[in-house]
Amino acid sequence: MKSRHAQVIAVTALLLAPLWLGQTAAQAQGWRPDRPVEIIVPTGAGGTNDVMARLIQQTFQATKLVTTPIVVLNKAGGNQNLATVHLVQNKGNPHVLLYSTATIFTNEIAGLTKDKYTDLTPIALLLVDYSVVTVKADSPLKSMRELVARLKADPGSISFGLVSRGGPNHLALAQAIRAAGLDPKALRLVVFKTNAESMTALIGGHIQAVVSSVSAALPQVEAGQTRMVGIAAPRRQSGKLAQVPTMREEGMNATGIANWRGILGAGGISSAQAAFWSNALAKAVVTDEWKKQLEENSVASEFISGEAFRKWLAEAYEDTRSVMSDLGLVAK
Repeated sequence: MKSRHAQVIAVTALLLAPLWLGQTAAQAQGWRPDRPVEIIVPTGAGGTNDVMARLIQQTFQATKLVTTPIVVLNKAGGNQNLATVHLVQNKGNPHVLLYSTATIFTNEIAGLTKDKYTDLTPIALLLVDYSVVTVKADSPLKSMRELVARLKADPGSISFGLVSRGGPNHLALAQAIRAAGLDPKALRLVVFKTNAESMTALIGGHIQAVVSSVSAALPQVEAGQTRMVGIAAPRRQSGKLAQVPTMREEGMNATGIANWRGILGAGGISSAQAAFWSNALAKAVVTDEWKKQLEENSVASEFISGEAFRKWLAEAYEDTRSVMSDLGLVAK
C-alpha cells in the first residue's frame, strides 16, 4: 500500500496548525485539569522517551499551562503493553495521558494485546525518529542502491542487526526491500538486546548493516565508526542528516513506517478535554528546550493534533498492517 500520510505531514502541519491552535484554544476554555495528572511512559526511566515526557512535564509546570501536580509514571514491561493497559483502565479520565510509541500498532496487529488504539483518544503527534540503515565506515556499500544490488545477487550476503523483529525499524526496512522488488522475508536478521550491541557487532565486522532509529545510530556515525546509507523519511532531513539520501531518492518508496511519538488520552474523554491537551502540547513543542532536545538527537518535529492526528494514525496503522502481513506477523 502506497503511504499518503508520510507525504502530507509537513504540508498539513504548516497549513492547518494556526486553525487547530485557534480551535483548540477556544474549545479548551471550558475545562482544565483539576486533579493530579499522570504522563505514562511505556519504557524505563532515563531513556529518550522518559526524557521527552519529563520535558513536557517541566514545560507544563514552568509555564503554568497545568497548575495541578504532574507525575511521569514509567510503566515498562509487557512489550510496552502495561502502559497501554493502564490508560485503558482509566477510561473517561482526562488526567491520564500516554506518551505513546508505534509499538501500540504492532502489539495489536500481532495479537499481543486485545486493546485497540482506536479505543483511545488521539491528542497529538509530537515527533518522528526515522529509521536508517547504517553500515561500517569502511564498508564497500556506499548507498542503498548498492546494498539492494548485493542482495539481488546474493540474498544471504548481508546480515542486518536490529533490536526487535516486527518493530518499526524492521518494518521500515521490509517496506524498502519490498519496494525494491525483493522478498522481505528472505532478509537475514540478527536480533540484539540493545542498539549498542548491534553497533558493536557492525563495527566488529560480524554483521554488514544495522537498521535502527536515527537517534540510536547517530553516536557511532559522529564517532566516525559507521555511515548512514539511507533514511526512511518522506523528505531529505536537515542538519546532521543533510547528506543522507532518503529511501525514495534511492528508488524505494519506503515512508509509511516510522518511530513516531505522540500523546494519547483515555477513551471516553470529552472534546473540550482533548482540546485542552492539544493546545497545551502545541505550546510545549515550540519552546527552546524542546527544540534543543530534538536537534541534539536529529529527531524530526512533526506536530499534528486532533482530527488530523486521528486520520494520520489510521493511515499509519494500515501501512504497518500491510508490511506485517507481508512478513507473516499478523495474528490470525
